[in-house]
Amino acid sequence: MMPTGFAGVEAQLWLWMLAMIRPGAAFIAAPVFGSPQVPVQLRLIVALAVGIPATAVVPFTLPDAGIASIEGFVMVVGEVLVGLALGFAVQIGFSAALLAGETIGSAMGLGFASMVDPQSGQSSPALGQFLSILGTFLFLSIGGHLALAALVFESYVALPPGQAWLGAESLKGLVDFGGIVFAAGVAIALPVAFAIILVQVVMGMLARSAPAMNLFAVGLPAALLAGIILLAIAAPVMADAILAAIQRGLEMAGTLARGG
Repeated sequence: MMPTGFAGVEAQLWLWMLAMIRPGAAFIAAPVFGSPQVPVQLRLIVALAVGIPATAVVPFTLPDAGIASIEGFVMVVGEVLVGLALGFAVQIGFSAALLAGETIGSAMGLGFASMVDPQSGQSSPALGQFLSILGTFLFLSIGGHLALAALVFESYVALPPGQAWLGAESLKGLVDFGGIVFAAGVAIALPVAFAIILVQVVMGMLARSAPAMNLFAVGLPAALLAGIILLAIAAPVMADAILAAIQRGLEMAGTLARGG
């Protein structure tokens, strides 16, 4: 039974704080929510909105020794790890767009052109940022932010607090999924990047036949022009492939949320 008076209020606050840990960790690791542009206060409010209703579905029980004990520490670590795994699974699927953009940008000769990544706050190639922003729009358009919140809520049923430890098979599946998404990112970029490389090979053959030609003055604009045209042609297919990678990330997060 919940204590009454001030002790009861304190215990309830500790339960709410425990309920916020898993969604808070998931939103830190997930795309969009984890962006430095998203205020910390907003992440806390969303974590509170997801975590508090979960206390009515799954029994949250604090250790007898309190949260500031070994049992409490183990419980908190388990909540953090599950939340990070859920958010990271979605982030891995999201990163296929950035990988494809970096691959195409390097082939076009835009490896030196960089800008600040709104997701991580770090500098990354401009074309990668373009596809990353496209991925953000696609993620929001399919309700990925709502799906992630629902998966975090659902995870409390299969992985209740105090028993929230992912098995070796789940962690291995997450690592294997990273390799699959890496291959997906390369596959997204391969048609455009391969065509640009062919253009560069042609430029090299022309330079061999006409040594007086300034290869840098001709080759770089040709690669840029070819890249822009190919991107315009391949954009619809690339958007579908990026969306598929994001959906696979959500599916992987769903598998983890169900204890799979």
